[in-house]
Amino acid sequence: MSILALTMGEPAGIGGDIALGAWIRRADGGVPPFVMIDDAGRLRRLAARLGLDVPVQEVASPAQAETVFATALPVLHQPLAVAVEPGRPDPANVPAVKGAIERAVALALAGEVAGLVTNPIHKHVMYQGGFAYPGHTEFLAALLGRPGLREVMMLACPQLRVVPVTIHLGLAEAIRTLTRAHIVEIGRVTARALEVDFGIDRPRLAVAGLNPHAGEGGTMGREDEDMVAPAVAELRAAGIDAFGPLPSDTLFHPRARQGYDAALCMYHDQALIPIKTIDFDGGVNVTLGLPVVRTSPDHGTAFDLAGTGKANAGSLLAALSMAAAIAANRARRHG
Repeated sequence: MSILALTMGEPAGIGGDIALGAWIRRADGGVPPFVMIDDAGRLRRLAARLGLDVPVQEVASPAQAETVFATALPVLHQPLAVAVEPGRPDPANVPAVKGAIERAVALALAGEVAGLVTNPIHKHVMYQGGFAYPGHTEFLAALLGRPGLREVMMLACPQLRVVPVTIHLGLAEAIRTLTRAHIVEIGRVTARALEVDFGIDRPRLAVAGLNPHAGEGGTMGREDEDMVAPAVAELRAAGIDAFGPLPSDTLFHPRARQGYDAALCMYHDQALIPIKTIDFDGGVNVTLGLPVVRTSPDHGTAFDLAGTGKANAGSLLAALSMAAAIAANRARRHG
């Protein structure tokens, strides 16, 4: 099965806008076929609002969706509790948003889709609706029975791949929870994924230091000497081409990026600031270490753009293409 499942995300955000835009771009070539898990009526109303000629057709299965995709946007209907006004989220729709993710995971596990691409959710709204996870990555890990250190988030664009070792934590808590074992586990998962999902035979991992100047020999904090450097040594002992800790302020310029395949970063913003600066519209969020393929646009719900026709579908198109490429790499490796 080559079709991908695309979840609705926050229905008051730009997920629907960019999904409609991605389907329109299918004629340009290079857009993998996908089936939406969404409220079909919501998408029809949105297409009319945006003045887009997008036929929306409900389908019973991903197999049917593959035959429909060339002429209509196929939708596995996921009804919303209340009508949607772009830019005005309602927590009453959280069960449908959550249900779309669960349904996509089930289809991927059953082999009915090649992978899932998740449109952005809005965490605060999800929490108001009873969602109990920090974000998509942790929810997917729980659904797939892989909670804990295997919840590995990669952000990728053509110029850079970054992996934050700690993800959705406040900075003080991230520093408290960071350990040598955590860095090693994330490094192992990342190296394996670069081989299996990205087809890199001997991946190179650059490991960023936690402190300015990677601690400056311990004068700006001992964490890099006592925790990060031993983790790098352990990764190297396991046969992984890892090096560091490296000062993060010199890790992301063009010449430095030529020396590695992914950068392991110690906290959220250390990873996300450089990639969003380099390619804000084309970055992709990839969850590593899972038995199913999952990517997502690397941006938020953008309530101010929802329903205006101004949303950029570039990151979604990149997420669809990357999901299809990862699925093909896995199939070749296991085939």
